[in-house]
Amino acid sequence: MNAMLRMNEALLIADRAFLPFQCIAWTPQDGSGDLSLSVIDRTSSRLLGRIALPGSSRLDAQKLSAALQQSRNDLIDQGYRLEPWQ
Repeated sequence: MNAMLRMNEALLIADRAFLPFQCIAWTPQDGSGDLSLSVIDRTSSRLLGRIALPGSSRLDAQKLSAALQQSRNDLIDQGYRLEPWQ
């Protein structure tokens, strides 16, 4: 069985995944439970990437990890340097 995360746990993991950049998260007001993440530079002036995750009040840890790793890879391929993350 895959581990399930609470939303605040998922947000902490996502925040660490994109260091040294900032990760801003929000959920749409439509009640779907989806999670949207934007990665921005430290000056908050440049959007580096976006991630949309279908969700609920709990998120699958394995799916979150895979989505974050793919987004990290995309940023690295664009030439951004990210701190190591697991």
